[in-house]
Amino acid sequence: MSAYASKFLRTLDERGYIKQVTHTDELDTYCAGPAPSAYIGYDATANSLHVGSLVSIMMLRKFQQSGGKPIVLMGGGTTKIGDPTDKEKSRPILSEDEINANIKSIKTAFEPFLQFGDGPTDAIIVNNDDWLSHLGYIQFLREIGRYFSINTMVKQETVARRLKNEQPYSFLEFNYLLLQSYDFLELYRRHKCQLQIGGSDQWGNIVGGVDLIHKAESAQAFGLTCPLITTASGGKMGKTATGAVWLNGDRCSPYDYWQFWRNTEDADVGRFLKMFTDLSLAEIAELEKLEGAEINTAKIALANAATALLHGEAAAQAADSAAQKAFADGGVSQDLPTFQINRAEYPDGPLTISLLRVAGLVASNGEGRRKLKEGAVRINDEKILDERNHNWDDVLDTVGAFKVQIGKKRIALVHPD
Repeated sequence: MSAYASKFLRTLDERGYIKQVTHTDELDTYCAGPAPSAYIGYDATANSLHVGSLVSIMMLRKFQQSGGKPIVLMGGGTTKIGDPTDKEKSRPILSEDEINANIKSIKTAFEPFLQFGDGPTDAIIVNNDDWLSHLGYIQFLREIGRYFSINTMVKQETVARRLKNEQPYSFLEFNYLLLQSYDFLELYRRHKCQLQIGGSDQWGNIVGGVDLIHKAESAQAFGLTCPLITTASGGKMGKTATGAVWLNGDRCSPYDYWQFWRNTEDADVGRFLKMFTDLSLAEIAELEKLEGAEINTAKIALANAATALLHGEAAAQAADSAAQKAFADGGVSQDLPTFQINRAEYPDGPLTISLLRVAGLVASNGEGRRKLKEGAVRINDEKILDERNHNWDDVLDTVGAFKVQIGKKRIALVHPD
């Protein structure tokens, strides 16, 4: 049993979310008290978050379910600098229009997980550009900069590594710690927020904010991090052969999202059920008992529960049915990922590798050729060993598309345009 008194920390502990905590006992008391608030910051470097961000979103969800008020901080200001944490080189500088467009798109990812509104535990979204872009430089140095020690800042892992390797580390990036710390101070002042949550790579930045609130306001604040999630085989969570698994449906279809979870490594199933679903620990314990081929039942439960949280129950069931029809029954379903190919570009029918590329099943022609040599490619359920043209008349009547497949788990439909 967890030793925590608060429901929030007890839930996080039981489900494996906790990596580091400041002031453990005091944080436990704060989370058990009335109306605690916590925030997580998200920079807008792309127009969608990917599944690697899902663990922090789930932590906000658990916080709200435990009676806390979640604050989603969009980094409209900090994105103008770019978080250097754990990066070997500087991030590209985005325009203000690009940042605002990314924020507008990213916001939609939180709606399935959090209840927004004006109530005491309803989540809110704020943008740090509202205060960072109005700071005067001299004012900021006098009021905030005086609390930070260069001696401490250069010891941060990212800074120390870049300096040791003689890699550029710009003054712009060096300010990121101060700005993130100031965000925490500003949220404390505006919303009485006393807890910042983030990945363990953010520990130094989070502690900077905790210390700043103590020095500037003589108040207590807290930091909590989750582990950076890797797979049992050591891979980075949320990465596939064809790139990141995005949360926005226009960048990753519900079916592809479902397949990502369905393809979880055996050793990760129980851990991911605890972290990425709302299934009870008792239900998860029963699924963890499954072995051999039966573990696929647990993987399908994970895929259904995770997909339902993001895309809704109907989308999860449609993806499950489409996979069952495509793989178990050897058929096709309109719920499979669908793509378009230009008929005019291939008067004699599309090339095998073109179909694979359009379907997003390979990232390059070279990868496509390797898959052909491995015997992993099927077009309309026929194994294809050499690249060739596929006659337009081969489009399947039932779906009006080519059924394109690599291995046993990756499949899509390609419609002629």
